Amino acid sequence: MALPIEDYALIGDSGTAALVGRDGSIDWLCLPRFDSPACFAALLGTEEHGRWLLAPADEVVATSRRYVDGTALLETTFTTRDGEVVLLDLMPTGDGRADVVRRLTCTRGTVRIRHDWVVRTDYGEVRPWVSRERVHGNDVVVAVAGPDKLILRGPRLPRGHRGHHSDEFELAAGDEVTFSTTWVRSWREVPEPLSFDERIEATAAEQQGWTSRAPSTLPYADMVRRSLMTLLLMTHAETGGIVAAPTTSLPEDFGGARNWDYRFCWLRDAALTLESLLGAGYVDEAQRWREWLLRAVAGDPADLQIMYTVDGGRHLPEHELAHLPGYAGSTPVRIGNGAVSQRQNDVLGEVMLALELARRAGLEETRNSWALQRALVDELGDHWDEPDNGLWEIRGPQRHFTHSRVMVWVAFDRAVRAIEEHGLDGPLERWRDLRDRVREEVLDKGFDDERGTFTQHYDTREVDASLLTIPLVGFLPGDDPRVLGTIDAVVADLMRDGLLLRYRTQSGVDGLPGDEHPFLACSFWLVSALAAAGRRDEAAALMDRLCGLANDVGLLSEEYDAAHGRMAGNFPQAFSHLTLVQAALALR
Repeated sequence: MALPIEDYALIGDSGTAALVGRDGSIDWLCLPRFDSPACFAALLGTEEHGRWLLAPADEVVATSRRYVDGTALLETTFTTRDGEVVLLDLMPTGDGRADVVRRLTCTRGTVRIRHDWVVRTDYGEVRPWVSRERVHGNDVVVAVAGPDKLILRGPRLPRGHRGHHSDEFELAAGDEVTFSTTWVRSWREVPEPLSFDERIEATAAEQQGWTSRAPSTLPYADMVRRSLMTLLLMTHAETGGIVAAPTTSLPEDFGGARNWDYRFCWLRDAALTLESLLGAGYVDEAQRWREWLLRAVAGDPADLQIMYTVDGGRHLPEHELAHLPGYAGSTPVRIGNGAVSQRQNDVLGEVMLALELARRAGLEETRNSWALQRALVDELGDHWDEPDNGLWEIRGPQRHFTHSRVMVWVAFDRAVRAIEEHGLDGPLERWRDLRDRVREEVLDKGFDDERGTFTQHYDTREVDASLLTIPLVGFLPGDDPRVLGTIDAVVADLMRDGLLLRYRTQSGVDGLPGDEHPFLACSFWLVSALAAAGRRDEAAALMDRLCGLANDVGLLSEEYDAAHGRMAGNFPQAFSHLTLVQAALALR
């Protein structure tokens, strides 16, 4: 059975990522890309769905974990009655390969080690053909199934039976052993072994160099630095695509059906990630993402999707994996995402906001980059008043969501600014007129005068945590009475155990059964909104609480079950980490 979500840590190479448990088991890994089928899928099933365990065989009396300073190199220290070992886990970067490296060092006494290597391709469904071969002068274990070939290297290779390879061996103080798993296409030759010391040092130096650029004077600087590194790990180095999370189907409602695949590139989430990176001074990443955007949305602006695959592909059909029992019995397990076909009018606002920030940071527009933005804004101008599914991807009836309308205003506003402040060309008067019309409509139809709050959509008195972004995007000042009333209404209606829900699922607006837990990004939005309102003490107190919800290595999930003190939803979640960075910037 999988561990609690908070007991996992993330390693990655900016091409894909793995979840490593406190018990030394890699229970989730998709190769060679975030949205590839998993070869270790025990996270959503059992060890027979694939895992890689390297840990003491005897009882562990204490475990501690940390990331090597400023990196994604994970150290786990296991203490037994007879000794202590340190497990270093990483995925080397910068060499164009897909490798996982695991190094065990015995620092005290003697420790007996258990080594299980259970590979199952296609999300744990396919048992590969496994053989022992001698390649490049060394014995290796090779697992082959369909297009996948995985190679295990190490000083002691486990012996297997029907694809389950297991071994036990003893380490004494000063002993060190290193293992690696490498993925290649099944028709390729087994590649040369890695130079482990060189790749470990190079990866650490590269990541430390990147995080050293993070602002050190921000409040909660350590959490910001870890969040930025986490966002980097979810950015595909080759394509520039930014995934929402490296996992699928970790439940929002334990035992329920609110299980979604987040291993794709939402324009909204990626744009918000970009805003956080730019706010922290990372400009090069903006250019890479803009290039990804140009490729992904190339073509007719009317064909704009809300999400794409890592390489900009458009097809993400949603279907269920019946062979997996799901995390904590939460089914169905889904791959692909049916929300790809939804209309979400807020998306272009987030994109235009991020690209405006990039211009202010010095990123020059190219002829194609501005032409694309202009075409997208013109297309929005023809359809902005249509109902949509909103940023929460409502699967009930489409509505006139207030947040969506505010972000439509943002799209036109940033387009106007591009002309007025940056000298770009475009239909200035048309866009100004549209901006003013949207603003008037939101203030007229999206505000409840009796309650003194903005509403979730035009046909309800319910509120939505996304309304907290109204001052953050410049629609109204943070101390405007309408903003202050909205903050108070959101807190009154949506606060559960000190954390904010996205909205009340009991209203039936989302068309889904079951409930969900507080969504961490919403509480970080509240921090930013309180800061904008001048209520700094409240903002700082909430920020303290939120940062305290991170696990022992500084990672956050999508949601948090405060009643039971556990994480929920996909993990780690870009939305949670990017809003943490934005909240720290707001508090500054």
